[in-house]
Amino acid sequence: MRTEWTPKDLSGRDFYKLMTAVVVPRPIAWVSTTSTEGVDNLAPHSFFTVSCVEPPIVQFTSVRRKDSLANAEESGEFVVNLAPEWLQDQINASGTPYPAHLSEFDELGVERRASSLVGPPRVAGSPAALECELHSTLRLGNSTVVFGRVVNIAVDEAVLTEDGHPDVELLRPLARLGRNEWSALGEVRAIDRLPYQPG
Repeated sequence: MRTEWTPKDLSGRDFYKLMTAVVVPRPIAWVSTTSTEGVDNLAPHSFFTVSCVEPPIVQFTSVRRKDSLANAEESGEFVVNLAPEWLQDQINASGTPYPAHLSEFDELGVERRASSLVGPPRVAGSPAALECELHSTLRLGNSTVVFGRVVNIAVDEAVLTEDGHPDVELLRPLARLGRNEWSALGEVRAIDRLPYQPG
């Protein structure tokens, strides 16, 4: 027995809450951008994933028109900082709708680090960052999907294994769940993909 809903059964906001309680866990893009006035913005976006392998493209969604979207469109650049467990309070606080003339970096005491190939800064305390040039945007209802071509990946050497690959247990990524729930990294299990064997 299942309970079922369609978008006609619930308000848009209630259907959104139900949908995000089912699409879990969701990785968090902690996006840093810089406005044309030189204000560094920092905000978490929990609609985030890889979009393409070649060229390397990631995407995040801005629900309504937020500073991250406006700044990325105006400057053509943004940085996706990995959202680690030890910075959860600052990540959550950076979702507060500060006025555009205030920098979340400054308001929350988040240390900056200069990016290598784009203008917006990285979060110094984040163990990994994807520096992106804006590829395109796609408007869908009240949201905009932002696609960024990854031009540089910067990973703290402290989280790299001997073969140079990031160790997820050292990255300690956060994820969003439903309501105001968050999740930290649970059990990690490695399992190889099975090749097809005919007959």
